[in-house]
Amino acid sequence: MAELLVDFITSLDGYASAEGWPGWWGLEGPEYLAWLDASPERDATILMGATTYRLMSAFATSGEPGVDQLTAATKVVFSSTLAEPLAWENARLVGGDPVPAVRSMKAGDGPLLRTIGSLTLCRSLLEAGLVDRFRVVVFPVITGATGHERIYDGYPDVRLDLVASRTFDGRLQLLEYAPTVLTGPPGTGG
Repeated sequence: MAELLVDFITSLDGYASAEGWPGWWGLEGPEYLAWLDASPERDATILMGATTYRLMSAFATSGEPGVDQLTAATKVVFSSTLAEPLAWENARLVGGDPVPAVRSMKAGDGPLLRTIGSLTLCRSLLEAGLVDRFRVVVFPVITGATGHERIYDGYPDVRLDLVASRTFDGRLQLLEYAPTVLTGPPGTGG
């Protein structure tokens, strides 16, 4: 059975990005970039929604550094607004509800599945109980005034059991969890 990893980068206050700030809030360091380059998930099939597809494919066509690995990866894009053919190579479009499609992908013996961005897609996959691992790299900034795309708004309550952690460049924290969606507060049978 294929495993599904939801993968986020976030400010300490839970934003995916901030107005006027560069990618990675300008805090990416050599250790973190080396880890990304050597990532064991490099052969994973990447799942994304239309908004993330538009953003990342624009980076790829503009020659943004570090996107070559994403261009080479197999990508599945879930959208009701995009149309075939997708311009970014190795990308396949799936319309309709992503939950049954991902459930079917997980049932096979295929490669690891992982998300990139795609907050709505990740939320629906988590709510459906399809997420095996939830990984967050926390950048040491609070973007209360300029932050946008709050990652966890609208998510269900989830218990997270820590399975791995690491510090990069003396400041970035990787936290990896096994998630369990709760039906009530912990200790109440939820």
